[in-house]
Amino acid sequence: MKAIIQRVKHANVSVNNNIISDIKEGLLIFLGIAQNDTEDDINWLSKKIVNLRIFNDENDVMNCSLKDVNAEAIIVSQFTLLASTKKGNRPSYIKAAKPEISIPLYQKFIKAFEAELGKKVGTGEFGADMKINLLNDGPVTIVIDSQIRE
Repeated sequence: MKAIIQRVKHANVSVNNNIISDIKEGLLIFLGIAQNDTEDDINWLSKKIVNLRIFNDENDVMNCSLKDVNAEAIIVSQFTLLASTKKGNRPSYIKAAKPEISIPLYQKFIKAFEAELGKKVGTGEFGADMKINLLNDGPVTIVIDSQIRE
């Protein structure tokens, strides 16, 4: 699994001009699911993101996690994170899991993330044409790949 985590002042997700998720301060997480991802990837990555210390403390140092600041999150499935651009100019998505694999893993990731965080999170709509509106805070943008745990 590959995640792009953006610290935001606010974010929302719209489908057909209807806002389906809306948060104030927190994290907007784009999640790419690969064919070989497992529940181990889900557990490791959800715990890692929830506890990632990228929010400022009272001394303006990034030392607090999503949990510490009681912030919100939106998780959006995004298969394009698995794009391969090695050959030519048209990305290949062969490494991305097919919907019959990725949908259940996406749903399990959301549940694991909510359990780790202790509250509900917003989501995108799998397979929909979504519009994402956000105000990046910092900017702070982190990329984490569960296949590279160094």
